[in-house]
Amino acid sequence: MLPAGTVLASLLSVLEGVRLVFTAPTFITFTQLVTGLLAATGPRTVTGMWGAAGLAGVSHHARAHRFFSDARWSPDALGLALARLVVARLVDDGRPLRVGIDDTLFHRYGSKTHGVFWQHDGSAKGRDGIGRGNCFVVAGLIVTLPFMARQVCLPVLFRLYIPKNKSGISKPDLARELVGLVAAAFPGRQIDVVVDAAYRGPAWRTPFPAKVTFTTRLASNAVLYGPRPPRTGRRGRPRLKGDRLGTPADLAATATWRRTRVRRYGSTDTVLIAVIPCLWWGSLYTTPVVVVLVKTPDSTKPYDIAVVSTDTTATGEALIARYADRWSIEQTIKDCKTLLGTGETANRVPAAVQRSVPFTMLGLTILILWYAQHGNAVTDLAIAHAGRPWYRRKTHISIDDMLIAFRRARITTISAGHNTPDQNPTSPPTSTPTAA
Repeated sequence: MLPAGTVLASLLSVLEGVRLVFTAPTFITFTQLVTGLLAATGPRTVTGMWGAAGLAGVSHHARAHRFFSDARWSPDALGLALARLVVARLVDDGRPLRVGIDDTLFHRYGSKTHGVFWQHDGSAKGRDGIGRGNCFVVAGLIVTLPFMARQVCLPVLFRLYIPKNKSGISKPDLARELVGLVAAAFPGRQIDVVVDAAYRGPAWRTPFPAKVTFTTRLASNAVLYGPRPPRTGRRGRPRLKGDRLGTPADLAATATWRRTRVRRYGSTDTVLIAVIPCLWWGSLYTTPVVVVLVKTPDSTKPYDIAVVSTDTTATGEALIARYADRWSIEQTIKDCKTLLGTGETANRVPAAVQRSVPFTMLGLTILILWYAQHGNAVTDLAIAHAGRPWYRRKTHISIDDMLIAFRRARITTISAGHNTPDQNPTSPPTSTPTAA
C-alpha cells in the first residue's frame, strides 16, 4: 500500500498558490485529492481518488465526500486563483488573454441526482443528439506552451446549466457571467472571448467590459446592416443602423476578395478573405463589428465560413486564427473526460454536483502548471521514443505524457522514502526517472 498522504513537494509548490481558497484542514484534503486524481489509473470516483492517494483504510473516505458536499470552498475562487497562476507563469506580460467557452454533457441517470435532465449532447450518436446528465458551461484560458504542438485551453470557470428553470438563464447568459468574472479578475488586460455559433444571442447585447472582445462564427441566416450613419442634424431620433446588407451570402456576392495565407488548426492555408465592417443587429444591436468571410480559392460556394468579431482593429487573418483557437477547448473537454475521468464522481447533492466536475477539470490546469514548472520534456520524449520507437514523428509532449511523468515522479519519491514534502523539503522531484 502507498504511504498515507503522499503529496509531492513539487505539486505542493503549485498548490500553495491557491491555499487561501481553503481552510487549513480542507487544504490538506484538497492536496490529497488532487494527488489521487492525477495518480489514479482506475475510475476517478471520490473513493477512487481517495484510494489512489494512498488513504484507503488509513483515513475514512467520508472526509473526501465532505470535501465536495460540505466543505467551505468555492469553485469560482479556486478557478480564479489558478487563472492568476496561469497568467503569471504561462502568458507573456501585456499579451491579450484568450478565453474559450463551450459546454459539454456528463452522462448521469439517477433520478435523485441534482441537475439531471434530457438535453443537447454534442457527442450523442443518432439523429436526436440528446443525452441525460449534467451540462456544464466551461470557460478556459487558451495558452501556447513550448512543449506542446498545439495550443491548449486550461479550464478555470464553470456553471451548471439547468434547462427549463424559472429564471430563464440560458447558456449564453452563463457564458457572459463567466466573462464578467475573468474581466473583473484582470482589470486593464485585453480579453478576447471566442465561442461557437450556439452562443450568440441577447446575452451579449449589453455593453462589454473595457478591453473585452467577442468573436464567434456567424450564422448563415444572420442579417447584417451597415454601420450607424452620421447625424443629419434634423429633428427626431438619429438612425441607429445603416442600410440592410443582407445575409453573409449576400455580402459574399458583392465583397472584394483578396488572397492571403492564414494559420489555423496547426497548418498554414491559402484562402480568400473579405472583411466588411457592419452591425449585427439581431445579436449585438449597435455594437460595431467586422465580418470576415473565408473561402478556399477553388470553392464553388459563396463562402466557406463567416467569422464576426467586435474587435474592429484586428486584421482578418488574426480573427480567423483567433476563432480557430477555439477548437482547443473541444480537445480539453475530451482530455478531461478520457484521461482525467471527469464526470465519474457519483455525486447527487447540489453542492457536490456543482463542485466535482470543476474539481476534476481544474486538475488539468494544475497538471500543466506542475509540468511547466517541474517537468522535463527532453527526458520524457526520450523515454517515449525508447518505449515506442515507431512514433518517429513525436516531437512534443501530450497530456498523457504529463500524467505519466507525474506518476513516475511520485513513485520515485515514494520509493526513495520521502513520504511527504515536509520530511524532505529540499528535494525537488521532477519527471526525470532516478534510481530509487
